[in-house]
Amino acid sequence: MARIVVLGGAESGVGAAVLAKVKGFEVFLSDNGQIKEEYLETLRKWDIPFEQGGHTPERVLNADEVVKSPGIPDTAPMVKALRAQGTHIVSEIEFAARYDSAKKICITGSNGKTTTTSLIHYLLCEAGLDAGLGGNIGKSYALQVATEKHDYYVLEISSFQLDDAYDFRPDIAIITNITPDHLDRYDHKLENYARAKFRIARNLRPEDCFIFDSDDAITIEQLGQIVIKAKMLPFTQEKEVAQGAFVRDGRIIVRYEDDETEIFLKELALGGRHNVYNSMAAALAAKATGISDEVIRKSLRTFSPIEHRLEPVLSIGDVLYINDSKATNVDSAWYALECQTRPVVWIVGGKDKGNDYSVLEELVRKKVKAIVCLGVDNAKIHAAFEGIVGSENIVDTLSAEAAVQASARFAAPGDVVLLSPCCASFDLFKNYEDRGRLFKEAVRHL
Repeated sequence: MARIVVLGGAESGVGAAVLAKVKGFEVFLSDNGQIKEEYLETLRKWDIPFEQGGHTPERVLNADEVVKSPGIPDTAPMVKALRAQGTHIVSEIEFAARYDSAKKICITGSNGKTTTTSLIHYLLCEAGLDAGLGGNIGKSYALQVATEKHDYYVLEISSFQLDDAYDFRPDIAIITNITPDHLDRYDHKLENYARAKFRIARNLRPEDCFIFDSDDAITIEQLGQIVIKAKMLPFTQEKEVAQGAFVRDGRIIVRYEDDETEIFLKELALGGRHNVYNSMAAALAAKATGISDEVIRKSLRTFSPIEHRLEPVLSIGDVLYINDSKATNVDSAWYALECQTRPVVWIVGGKDKGNDYSVLEELVRKKVKAIVCLGVDNAKIHAAFEGIVGSENIVDTLSAEAAVQASARFAAPGDVVLLSPCCASFDLFKNYEDRGRLFKEAVRHL
């Protein structure tokens, strides 16, 4: 019996361990940190042996194959030791796809992937199709393959999940865009990060579809260096295309094979230029899946915003509070600021990932009246924006509650308080969800 070792005891790892157990492997799960109670319960329920608080070399290095959780970098000593001895390491999505014959629509990109994934899943469900939602969002893909049966999967996939994918193949692959992010995991080289994203398309066949943003310079540059056999379906707001999606006269035009669909921009549930791109990508995926124009139009009109992604929380004294905690890089924050039409009190900060704030200067000058820093080290934010908003209009805070109270003091009726942090959350919070939830709690207590 082959021995599978799973590294990492969170959503991805525990799902992979359950699938390995269901498929009759000898399984062992090892986590360098502490495993949450909910995951311990699952491991005990499935009678899967595990360890936490460190890796025991003799229990890990004897694996026939290792499933590595995406959060573990290649620089981790145990991963280095496994690679040195030639052990095959795969990601959860690679492992799960071996046992799954469902149609897969897979989305990656620096920004917009959660919204696009959720929107496509909503479209499929509205069309009456049986679709699972997984990957970087919702329940583990491997756990669903082990315990459920779906005709379709809509999977949000990070570059880290693609790093250890080899034979994995979507039926429809989508890259929303590529902007500098997570470069610390890619030798600080944008090209390495872009290549990782493009692994989503490496196994596509002529009958498959590749949907991409043809306005995105990095995507187009990368496309010029590789051969993709699939049907190419660009989406763009800058020109007309023979196949794909574009904008004309206040409408999205979707062309797929011999069919053309029109969707009025003013009817889209999601506002902002960036969400036009997300809606175009979703509409193309829906057309390629055979969903009717009527369902596509209705779904794009009735979709609800996602938690932590430009999520309206409350309006208090005509000040609207918006939770965009998922904006963990400069580009996401750029989109969030760009689509605001009211004066902004901007909550920004956290664990800096090598951010270049200069691209935000013009937007801050035009839209931001005050800045509330929410982070341990805010020196870069002060240096970038103090000269624009004035030193009296920029303050430091160390909790969501303090940030909301400071924002309320700056805000006047008709303003927006926007949490769009531009940074990772790990200096003060467990993750971006924790940051977003505490922000919403603080708003409700105002």
